[in-house]
Amino acid sequence: MAITTVTSREFNQNIRRLEQASLNGPVFITEKGQPAYVLLAIQDYEKLTKAKESIVGLLTMPDTADSDFEPVKLNKDLYHPEGFN
Repeated sequence: MAITTVTSREFNQNIRRLEQASLNGPVFITEKGQPAYVLLAIQDYEKLTKAKESIVGLLTMPDTADSDFEPVKLNKDLYHPEGFN
């Protein structure tokens, strides 16, 4: 992976060349000597933002939809509030 660093002025003057450079790695664009922006090819951006499983997705467990599950029945004597027997 090639990393390219250019100033914002260079970026404005060479957009087409830097678009091509972004296919080989990120293009860092600096302002006043400090990194300010990054140009990425869409494939690289999608890799970075690929959605991880959400808690909702994990709780629904779509891969186990056909599983048999029988919860254990609780003993009725499990909970006795004080004074309500």
